[in-house]
Amino acid sequence: MDEIIAKIDDPEMLSQIEKLVPFHGYLSTGAFIGLQMLKIAKELLDIRDGERVFVTCETLNCLPDPFQILCGSTIGNKGLKILDYDKMAITVNKAAEPGEEHVKGVRIFLDPEKTAKYPVFHAWYMNEKKVPHEEAISELLKAGDDVYTWEFVEVPVPVKAKKDVRLCAVCGESFVSKDGSKICRGCSED
Repeated sequence: MDEIIAKIDDPEMLSQIEKLVPFHGYLSTGAFIGLQMLKIAKELLDIRDGERVFVTCETLNCLPDPFQILCGSTIGNKGLKILDYDKMAITVNKAAEPGEEHVKGVRIFLDPEKTAKYPVFHAWYMNEKKVPHEEAISELLKAGDDVYTWEFVEVPVPVKAKKDVRLCAVCGESFVSKDGSKICRGCSED
């Protein structure tokens, strides 16, 4: 992996990789794709360092990690939502201004028509053969933004509802009732 890092001449990306690797465990191809998608989103949406960013990620695997560690967008702070569609795609938007019902976002996906121009990476992406992360990332460095497609989207701003906290009629523990239920989901699924 050191050979790959030596090929990167972007100081910001090197700094991001330094933060990402301890969080993710190693520099995976999926995490690197997330870094490239983050760079694209920052440019398209004019996201400044420290700005609140909301991300909807369409896979659980690797792709969400750069957004968690570099943007602070996590499931716990509601900055990261995961739709487990097993797609290499994300939607990113900045925080809405008070009263806004929609905010401009961008959906970015890894485009198989474009990855075909990079056979080694395409083989990794389409799972046609085993490709080491080093080789796939090396191809991604050559490709840059060329393997992604994006479109601007309108993202609805969720209305923050008042929490309806109740004690479960079965287990007696407190829970947030989303539909007026008197039984928590844990007990209702038993």
